[in-house]
This record gives sequence, structure tokens and C-alpha cells, in this order.
Amino acid sequence: MSASSTSTRRARPDIADALAEAIFAGEYAPGDFLPREVDLCERFEVSRSTVRSALQVLVAAGMITRISGQGSRVQPLEGWHLLDPRVSGWLARFAHPNPVIQREVFAFRVAVEPFVARLAAEHATAADLLAIETAYEGMIEALANDDLRFDGKSHDEYDVAFHEAIFTASHNLVWAQISHVLKPAIALLVERSNHSADRLNDSMDRHRRVMEAIRLRQPQEAARAALAVLERTGQDLGLEGVTRSPATIETTFDAPEFPATRQQEG
Repeated sequence: MSASSTSTRRARPDIADALAEAIFAGEYAPGDFLPREVDLCERFEVSRSTVRSALQVLVAAGMITRISGQGSRVQPLEGWHLLDPRVSGWLARFAHPNPVIQREVFAFRVAVEPFVARLAAEHATAADLLAIETAYEGMIEALANDDLRFDGKSHDEYDVAFHEAIFTASHNLVWAQISHVLKPAIALLVERSNHSADRLNDSMDRHRRVMEAIRLRQPQEAARAALAVLERTGQDLGLEGVTRSPATIETTFDAPEFPATRQQEG
């Protein structure tokens, strides 16, 4: 095989990725059928077995169903396995043009993150506080640079690390694990937020209040401060109404205590 033919083969896109991108972007909406197998074979210049393998990846992800004699139909959003690492990766890479998915992810964060911040204020260890503060300082340092980067990382990466550290500080096994699979989803909204200087400075002040409330062991204030951070994100994304639900706020602040799963350190 020649070097040129090898290069051509390597340049071919991942079929599952390409179809997932089209689905996340809304090119194929729930209820729509994907192109026929033979058409996909021609489009991607691959065998039918290769196409079928790619389609099976989407079936396993809950994004499509295979109907004998009809083809591959896109499933409703609620059937997608968004916490599957590959699907959450697609979410971060491909969901930017899809306002429905952005709203759903944001609504989940509004429901969850104030409660997790409350848990962090109750259970954070010295190591947890250091991780939160390091991420915060990284955001501040990145803001001082024109390219919004510091020590090899972007402002957005430090922002995601800040929220991930708070999930870890909850010392609840489930929330800590969820933060890992939600990382791409959090990154999606962080990257979509407006990066004007005024808004970033306001956001940093709100992040600081979350950090201080956790450090001072103030669960109620930590929950309120976390909601304030999300209100800023909602403004930047045009999703302000999501953070104004009385039921959401009441549930957040009156939630029962969650026991920690690990012994607290110093």
C-alpha cells in the first residue's frame, strides 16, 4: 500500500462521530431517519459492515434505533445516554448549535450545583479547599493575559476545574463520579458564556463568593453563591429564566443533609 493511500484512509472521518455531530446539530431531529446504509457507504467510501458498526455505536448510545425494513431513526433526547463518556464527549464537541440541549444541561446544573456547593461547605477538607483555590487563582491569572491562558491552561479549563473540585469536595461518591462524566457538559456552557472583560470580572467575583462560603463552612451561603454564578452564566447564554424557578431555589436551600463517604482530613 502506498503512503498516499494510507494517508487517505487515515483522513477519513469517524462515521459514528460524523453522524453524532449531525444529530447534535439538529440536522437529523428526533423522529427523522438517517440516510440509508448504502448511501452512507457511498458517502464515507467504506463497506456496509463498517457503516453497520458505526450505527451500532449510536444505538448503544441511545441516540438511534434500528427498525427492520425502514432504517435508523433518531430517538427523542430523553433516551440519549448523556452520561456515557463518549456521548458526553460528543455533547461538548457538537452541541453548540443546539439550544435545546444547552438549556437542558443548564437546567440540570441549576438544580444540582447549589446543593453540591452546600455539601462542599459541610465536608470540604484542606486538600479540597486547595484544589478549589488553585482553580480560582488560575482563572484570575489567565484573565491577566491577552490569550486568557496561564501555565498552559485556558481560563475555561480552570473554570471547569473549579466546579469539578467542588463536586469532589462534597465527599459523596455519586456526586464526585457524576462530576467526571459531566465535565464535558460543564465545559460546553463555560465555553459558550460571553468572554467580555466586564462579564468575566463579575463572574470571578461570584466564583470568589462560592469559594469563601465553602472555606468558611457556610452551607446556605455557598448554595446561594453557586446559584448566583449560574445566574451570570444564564445571562450570558440568554437562559435567565431557568434560574428563577421558586421551586428550584426552595429545594436547593431546604435539602436534607448528605453524609460524606470519606473521612474528612484536617
